[in-house]
Amino acid sequence: MTTAAPSSESDSREPKKNGAVQETVEIVKTVFYALLIALVLRVFLFQPFTIPSASMEPNLLQGDYIIVTKFSYGYSRHSVPFSPPLFKGRLFERAPQRGDIVVFKLPSDEKIDYIKRLIGVPGDRVQVRGGVVYVNGQMLTRVAEGLGVAGDCPTGATPQRFAETNTVGRTYMTYDCGPGDVDDTGVFVVPEGHYFFMGDNRDNSLDSRVPPEQGGVGFVPAENLVGRAHIILLSWNAEAALFKPWTWFLDARPSRFFNVLK
Repeated sequence: MTTAAPSSESDSREPKKNGAVQETVEIVKTVFYALLIALVLRVFLFQPFTIPSASMEPNLLQGDYIIVTKFSYGYSRHSVPFSPPLFKGRLFERAPQRGDIVVFKLPSDEKIDYIKRLIGVPGDRVQVRGGVVYVNGQMLTRVAEGLGVAGDCPTGATPQRFAETNTVGRTYMTYDCGPGDVDDTGVFVVPEGHYFFMGDNRDNSLDSRVPPEQGGVGFVPAENLVGRAHIILLSWNAEAALFKPWTWFLDARPSRFFNVLK
């Protein structure tokens, strides 16, 4: 009579090892595909940004979490994380329109993202006189809409709100804090392939009115455009903090959730 030899301990462990290896491989594949999908969405479709300053008040507040469409103006090397020198210029380029709120790379330091409103396109002549913007000699009309939030001016004063209408009929709100350093400028002639931007908080914005050597933006090359800001997805007060979960609720601003930008 013969008896079967007992299986060795190593034989019994082999299926468990194979199963663990296969499970690990599946997890790695799942994470890889998820990251790949996220990268594709970020490069070609949408990218989130958080507003860090008051330069676009009253339309964008510090702590707003916005969504930017990457496909609005086509793609440049700045569409890809870390701006690798893959190519020059823009692919599938579409020109931005006056009045768009645009995220772009700061020309003097392309690691930094800025967000401003487009005022002048190539060939435009832009000037500020008495705090009023002129484009190609045409005044951007503005109508007083009461006062803004107390303390929102650099001096701590309360700004005046204006509904400004640009040369193509788009209307948006701006702040004016009264006489300041950039209330009167020379004429800026926007070069070919460049754009002129300003913050909506006109007396609290380092923008194209200020040259790079003075800490401003200057003219922005078309290649530096990242995308158009479309919607405020979420919003929190400046006091909210990632590692203080209770502030996620106490400092939320629900009235700003899902606001479409003008």
